[in-house]
Amino acid sequence: MHEQAFRFGGARHLVGVVGLPQVIDNRVGVILLNAGMVYRIGPFRLHVDLARRLNELGYPTLRFDQSTVGDSGASGKLLARPEQVVADVRDAMDLLHQQTGCQRFVLFGLCSGAQNAHSAAYAEPRVVGAFFLDGYGHRTLGQRLRHYLPRLAKASVWKQWITRKRGPAGPRAPEPAFVVEPLPGKVVGSQLASMLARGLKLDFVYSGGVSRYFNHIRQFRECFGRLADDPGVSVSYFQEADHTYVLSGDRQRLLDHVAQWMGRHFPVTRPG
Repeated sequence: MHEQAFRFGGARHLVGVVGLPQVIDNRVGVILLNAGMVYRIGPFRLHVDLARRLNELGYPTLRFDQSTVGDSGASGKLLARPEQVVADVRDAMDLLHQQTGCQRFVLFGLCSGAQNAHSAAYAEPRVVGAFFLDGYGHRTLGQRLRHYLPRLAKASVWKQWITRKRGPAGPRAPEPAFVVEPLPGKVVGSQLASMLARGLKLDFVYSGGVSRYFNHIRQFRECFGRLADDPGVSVSYFQEADHTYVLSGDRQRLLDHVAQWMGRHFPVTRPG
């Protein structure tokens, strides 16, 4: 395995690290996108661990900071943020192609990184697969029932509710100052259907850290209907895992999952 840092992009404003296996026998590279404002190493070095695991298996990787995140600067172009995300991913694919010859790419994104991976996968034909960790999903009737019914059976919940009703009304909690507005469910479903029609392989992984909007593996079908039956779709629910996979056991399970998924859909004939 060999790693090298690069400054790249039209304005040389992007910073990333290319990871190379000893032998490049696969024309599929993996690009890891920022998780929110966390720079390219990922939450608790998740992206470093994953990139090196994939390099050992023979896959070239690039973990990089998108425009104005981490060590990367502004592109100098007047683009809306979604357009800038796609432009950054295209620059990243160009760099990995120059260094490895890769012509097809798999994207990996966690949280807002999953949303960005979605946008880039929808817009860029060189993308052939994507991992969406705690990505798009929306509350459903089933999610609400699974969330509220167990709580209704607890006496402590009723006691807290009665206490609040009897006591004076306190100040409401302030709304978050910065909120990423997700795409409507119908738009997400339509775009996913378009990706699958192009032959993309899509892996959706949800953790117990997002139970506020996703709390069971069958909820994917509740959200997106028949897309759940598409052979290009795989869905997992790691209920015990934290949103950032901070525990070593949960992280190892995720790394194994990604490695197995890559081997199933984009096998390497000679490991790195």
